[in-house]
Amino acid sequence: MKTRVALVGIVVENLESTQRLNALLHDFGEYVIGRMGVPYRAKGICIISLALDAPETAISALAGKLGMLPGVSVKIVYATK
Repeated sequence: MKTRVALVGIVVENLESTQRLNALLHDFGEYVIGRMGVPYRAKGICIISLALDAPETAISALAGKLGMLPGVSVKIVYATK
């Protein structure tokens, strides 16, 4: 199956959503290249960068599920190659 490399940017404004968010990231763990989370305590938010190598359908499914969580915003950037 053809895969694509993507960067998923996640901003968590509702910290009560982090448990479900982490469960979703675990479910898609086979596609994760790397993850960096930065708590921005002054604003009460978390910023997560997630690098993936996955089928486009899996990337879209993960982003869609994350975006449905309360207080979670998601954007995807795909590599051109």
